[in-house]
Amino acid sequence: MKIYINGSFHSKADAKISVYDHGFLYGDGVFEGIRAYGGRVFRLKEHVDRLFKSAHTIMLSIPMSREAMAEAVVATVRENGLKDAYIRLIITRGIGRLGLNPFTCGTPQVIIIADKIVLYPKAFYQKGLGVVTVPTQRNLGEAVNPRIKSLNYLNNIMAKIEAINAGVYEAIMLNSHGFISECTGDNIFIVSDGRLLTPALYMGVLEGITRDEVMALAARDGIEVRETTLTRHDVFNADECFLTGTAAEIIPVVKVDGRLIGDGKPGPVTRRLMEDFRELVRREGVPV
Repeated sequence: MKIYINGSFHSKADAKISVYDHGFLYGDGVFEGIRAYGGRVFRLKEHVDRLFKSAHTIMLSIPMSREAMAEAVVATVRENGLKDAYIRLIITRGIGRLGLNPFTCGTPQVIIIADKIVLYPKAFYQKGLGVVTVPTQRNLGEAVNPRIKSLNYLNNIMAKIEAINAGVYEAIMLNSHGFISECTGDNIFIVSDGRLLTPALYMGVLEGITRDEVMALAARDGIEVRETTLTRHDVFNADECFLTGTAAEIIPVVKVDGRLIGDGKPGPVTRRLMEDFRELVRREGVPV
């Protein structure tokens, strides 16, 4: 495996950054997870744009253009001879001094990893998975805004630990007002009375690339789509539920906090969107 670091490729064993890098010391940086399907990088522009927005918000100046970044992503996939890949694009604040001051850091580091990823067993895509609501709340928008894909993922990790301790793979996180926000690494949708509903961005939600694609696919299929406020009661009584994410794609949820969702099987809207999404990623993307 070859890792891209600041314009050159290094073997996995030799891919290193300084222990004084503020990305390592303080989680000071941003990242993106991107997928390639059949030799095409899916929604590369959208991922790169979101990366630059996250960096701008935390006043991190990325030392290359959007176009150069996109080219580096494609080059990394090509260098590793991959057709289907998960790509992790990381920007750290760079090497600095001990202490929080980010202005002691030098040039930000650009790191790109292209590898494989499997989040959930294959059977869960066919039969659905169970999730639980956890005590750890989603970060406030006034704190580290969830729309920033920051390297500081401890909020999500704590919720993931609670899910694993409960015997499931994923957790629903609430915001400080008790409304559904999202899961530890995925956005959440429900189907209720023929409508597709998902928490609005102001609920403490990452503006997921797959989330946006699913809403667009549903609208094309004539399904009413609404970004709104959702409670656990809404989810418990939904006809269908599913999660979306770059790594997870679309995965059905059939049980939440011990309550069956619908008839306890992936529903027709979920299955249709899964098929639509698989077709979409097969035909679109930037060639490697």
